[in-house]
Amino acid sequence: MKRTGAHLGAAKIAVVGGCGTGRTTMVRSVSEIRPLHTEEAISGGIPPARTPGKTATTVALDFGRIALGDELVLYLFGTPGQERFRFLWDRLLDGACGAVVLVDTRAVGEARYAVELLRRHGTPFIVAVNDFGGPFRAEEEIRRGLSLPEDVPLVEFDARDHSSCKFVLIALLEHLGTAAPHSAV
Repeated sequence: MKRTGAHLGAAKIAVVGGCGTGRTTMVRSVSEIRPLHTEEAISGGIPPARTPGKTATTVALDFGRIALGDELVLYLFGTPGQERFRFLWDRLLDGACGAVVLVDTRAVGEARYAVELLRRHGTPFIVAVNDFGGPFRAEEEIRRGLSLPEDVPLVEFDARDHSSCKFVLIALLEHLGTAAPHSAV
């Protein structure tokens, strides 16, 4: 008997990374509901040089939801990227079964804080390199820059693309040892 409208499981996933790495864009792109976002005009300075057109920043969280088949619902919690809002990260990580660390190849080092926090917190994670059009960084260079061991998956994606974001979430589930439903691929 096929279940309709009912899901067998739910999982909280954190989407973390530095300012301008694409957390809000990823949650918006992949969410099947209208995502909640808490963006406000950038204050207290100007955006990083690599994001000259950026006029808003996340000040609390982004929230979205996606069902993968009839078996699993993922609740996505995007953290704010600015350093002054990092006090929220611990609370947003509470109860998360896994996390995606977003990396911008123009500023790989900005992801170090997220990687170190997730390690301390004991939250399993993968690293997703968002495609901003360069510069190209070899996988080894990114791993070295983040002190990332080989057992942590590193994937490339485009935060603007729904299918690409879904691929990242499936890669995280596979890393967690949770088989993604066949209908999700």
